[in-house]
Amino acid sequence: MTDAVIVSTARTPIGKAYRGAFNDTEAPVLGAHVVRHAVERAGVDPAEVDDVILGLAAPQGTQGYNIGRLSAVAAGLPDTVPGMQIDRMCSSGMIAIGLAAKAVMAGEQAVVVAGGLESISLTQNKHKNAHRAISKAVLEESPHMYMPMIETAEIVAERYGISRESQDEYALQSQQRTAAAQQAGRFDDEIVPLDSVKSVFDKATKEVSYEKVTLDRDEGNRPDTKLEGLASLDPVFADGAVVKTGKFVTAGNASQLSDGASACVVMDSGEAGKRGLEPLGIYRGIAVAGCAPEEMGIGPVFAVPGLLKKHGLGVDDIDLWELNEAFACQVIYCRDKLGIDNEKLNVNGGAISIGHPFGMSGSRMVGHALLEGRRRGARYVVCTMCVGGGMGAAGLFEVN
Repeated sequence: MTDAVIVSTARTPIGKAYRGAFNDTEAPVLGAHVVRHAVERAGVDPAEVDDVILGLAAPQGTQGYNIGRLSAVAAGLPDTVPGMQIDRMCSSGMIAIGLAAKAVMAGEQAVVVAGGLESISLTQNKHKNAHRAISKAVLEESPHMYMPMIETAEIVAERYGISRESQDEYALQSQQRTAAAQQAGRFDDEIVPLDSVKSVFDKATKEVSYEKVTLDRDEGNRPDTKLEGLASLDPVFADGAVVKTGKFVTAGNASQLSDGASACVVMDSGEAGKRGLEPLGIYRGIAVAGCAPEEMGIGPVFAVPGLLKKHGLGVDDIDLWELNEAFACQVIYCRDKLGIDNEKLNVNGGAISIGHPFGMSGSRMVGHALLEGRRRGARYVVCTMCVGGGMGAAGLFEVN
C-alpha cells in the first residue's frame, strides 16, 4: 500500500471570537482562503484535486450545503471538484486529514485537500438554534452526555487532584512559549494573512461600525501574562451546571473561543516524487477512543496507547507532541498519566494562548507539528486531543 504524504499546509491567523478580526467573516470565506493557498503551495492544478474534506463542529454560512464543497467553490476550484464536511468536534480537522490519507492509500484518490475551520463568532451566540437540542433518549442512557465542557474540566480537576495553581502555571507556560514562538517567527511558514471587515460595537452609543483589517498573526495570545494575574481571575461556570460552583477553570487557564481555518494537501507519495515535491511528512495512522462523557478531557489517555501499540512505538519514541489545550487541567493529567516529557509537549504553546476554533485545531496542530518537527530534526510527532461527548483522538505522523 502506498504512503500518503502531506505536501503543503496553510492556515489563517486565529482571530478572537466576537471581538476579533473575523467576527463578521463567514465560514466559507475562511475555508476558501486556506484551501486556495494550500493548493497553490503544493503547486497543484486546482482541477487535479479529487476531493475537499473539511471538519466543522458548528455549521455557519452553509444553508444545509457542506462546507467542503462551499469552500472549494469559493476558493475558485472548478465545479468538477467535490467536497465533504465531517464532524468529530475538536478533532475534526485531524480526522479530515486521516480520511484523505486513507483514500490516497487505498488508491481511490490521488490529491485531496483536507483540514478544518470554525466561525465561533457567528454560531456560538444568542442566535444559536437550541430548539429540541437535547435528546431525552440520549439522556436516559448517558445522563452526562450534554454536560458543558467547562463542567467536565471542573470534574477532571477535582477528581484527579489537579490544583488551580498547577493549572495557572501551565497556562503561563503556554503564553510564554507562544510569545517566544511569535517573536522567532515560528508560525510564519503556516500562516497566510487574510483581509476582512470587522464589526466594532460601541458600548457607549450601542452603534455598530465596520472597519477593514488585515490579520497576519494570531491575535489572542497575551505576551504580558503574569502568574499573579492568572491567579487573580475568578472561576467561570456555565449556567445550569450540575456542580454549581466553579473552583478551577478560569478565562486564563482554558482555551480561547476563536475563529480560523487550516488546510493541507494530501497526496500519494509516488505522485509527489514525480512532481519533485518535498513532503512535510507521512501519515502513519489515527486512533480514536471513548471515555466517560463527564471526563471527556482525559480522552487522549485512551487514544494514545492504542495508536502507539499499533505502530510498535512507546511514548519516548515520539519526538514532538501536540496535545490540544482545551483546559489546562486535562493537559496536565494527560501529560503526566502518559509520561510525556514537558519539553516535547506543545513547545510553541497551544489553544490556551493561540486559540481554539474547534474544527480547525486538529489540522493546525498537524501542520505545525510537521513544520516544527522539521526544524528540530524530529522523526515522529503525535497530535492528540480530547473530544466532546467523551472521546479522544490521536494521530501519528513521520516527519520527512
